[in-house]
Amino acid sequence: MPRAFILVLDSVGVGGAPDAAQYGDAGADTVGHIAEACACGEGDRPGLRRGPLDLPHLTRLGLGEACRLASGRVPPNLEAGLLRGQYVRGQYGCAAEASRGKDTPSGHWEIAGCPVRFDWGYFPNARPCFPPDLVETLCREAGLPGILGDRHASGTEIIAELGEDHMRTGKPICYTSADSVFQIAAHEETFGLTRLYEVCLIARRLVDRLNIGRVIARPFVGATAADFTRTANRRDYAVPPPAPTILDLATASGRDVITVGKIADIFAHRATGRVLKAAGNDALFDRTIEGAHALADGGFLFANFIDFDTLFGHRRDVAGYAAALEAFDRRLPELDTVLRADDLVIITADHGCDPTFRGTDHTREQAPVLAYGAAPPGAIEARSSYADIAASVASHLDLPWNGPGQAF
Repeated sequence: MPRAFILVLDSVGVGGAPDAAQYGDAGADTVGHIAEACACGEGDRPGLRRGPLDLPHLTRLGLGEACRLASGRVPPNLEAGLLRGQYVRGQYGCAAEASRGKDTPSGHWEIAGCPVRFDWGYFPNARPCFPPDLVETLCREAGLPGILGDRHASGTEIIAELGEDHMRTGKPICYTSADSVFQIAAHEETFGLTRLYEVCLIARRLVDRLNIGRVIARPFVGATAADFTRTANRRDYAVPPPAPTILDLATASGRDVITVGKIADIFAHRATGRVLKAAGNDALFDRTIEGAHALADGGFLFANFIDFDTLFGHRRDVAGYAAALEAFDRRLPELDTVLRADDLVIITADHGCDPTFRGTDHTREQAPVLAYGAAPPGAIEARSSYADIAASVASHLDLPWNGPGQAF
């Protein structure tokens, strides 16, 4: 029986979202702008990388052509075809997001066949940003002396700013972003990891009435602002998708399901099968290879590669983002060695996070859709929803898909 793999390159958008202006993101283009920066030397960093963006394997899969479909141009050094003596080895296209948000749950749920048709709740960009009764109830139920932060912020910056106060007072750092999220940062040793998780569970229950998508535990270590570092013990507390997904369908049909990285958290651990966790893209690729070896006939593996977004997109680090793309590209042939003739692999993204764009938030962009393995070469054109990916996986696995989306 055939198997299927979805690999989500978190935030690797290809621009061109039809409704980008409604989100203040007109002109955002994560892959395109990184490639342009690298072509003119702005993506160089001594000891890390230099020169034009070098993604030979993703280019062979049609990444440049996906960019052309989305934004009307092929970014520098991503040209396939006669110009580079190559050919596209899989199906390529792009997909616009039908969901109303540009956040992680919305993108992943839609990839899995459940577009978000409702509006998430958000906290205003004000100081303080959280409702006073929410803060009061959280402190009372969790036994907290108070909170720090209470505003929109970059996670690394607010930890550097308030981490020492947190260690001295025992008050956790609570902040949000343009996403529907309530984030709680605390020191793993002085506050305690178990206690942080317990506080997040209380917060999860309290923000349900506000329709907040995720509560995120953001543990860190270090002694001073100069050396505070977030750890791999992050944990997301999400609401479950409001409708069945391809994960539910595969599980109900008795198929083997493996999820890699934060996929299980994003889907509230519903129908997420065997969960393979790891810290960082390289380790996540290792676990994907491990999962590919173990995945049974007819099985489905769903993986997220988080570093593009968390380490480089939100921090507006062009060189770091470019190096991460190149590192992922170098490892793709390893996956090929464990694939079977009838396997289908789809590489895509959940949103953009253009490191050349203003601010530090996600950007509304189209996602690349690169399918290979059992998929014959050719264009699948611009799709109107990420849900086409779920429909295509269901078709490949011979599962009875009744959800949204059209198989390509």
